[in-house]
Amino acid sequence: MSEEYIDLSRNLIRDCIKGDRQAQYRLYMQYSRSMYNICIRMLVNREDAEDILQEAFIQAFRRLDTFRGESSFGTWLKKIVINRCLDFLKKRKLGFMDSDEEKIPDRQDESLEEDKISNEMIHECIKSLPEGARVIVNLYLMEGFSHKESAKMLGITESTAKTQYHRAKHLLRERINEKTLYEKA
Repeated sequence: MSEEYIDLSRNLIRDCIKGDRQAQYRLYMQYSRSMYNICIRMLVNREDAEDILQEAFIQAFRRLDTFRGESSFGTWLKKIVINRCLDFLKKRKLGFMDSDEEKIPDRQDESLEEDKISNEMIHECIKSLPEGARVIVNLYLMEGFSHKESAKMLGITESTAKTQYHRAKHLLRERINEKTLYEKA
């Protein structure tokens, strides 16, 4: 990231803290698309994603004076967006089974025909997963959080996060295989 870009972001954030509506709009326009994509991956429903996105930006603007610049603004905002999504899902009773002891083997023999799998198909299959599985896959694969970080955000143990991820990955693999078989027929 160039020094010039960092200075522009700092100035924009400073202006937002002062209540400059144009600066807030520019910051919103700069980040809204990527944050919306996070919301839609987590929530699937367009209206819910739009609502949560707006709530996240409102929360971010209200708390902007707490942004210390230890990470990029985008990273800071991404955490707010994800936490708002998780709060929304928890209200809807997103559930994870505690499974400290149960281990699911990672089956390498369940190969996917990768040359026939598009990103669109993968995203479509992720969207079709049950809510808990979709969330854990998105946190780990799409957003790059570790199992430990995902567990903390979800209020579950790290081993439960790992187990849920392996279950979700297995289910995703099944859905992709079904879809590729269906498209062959």
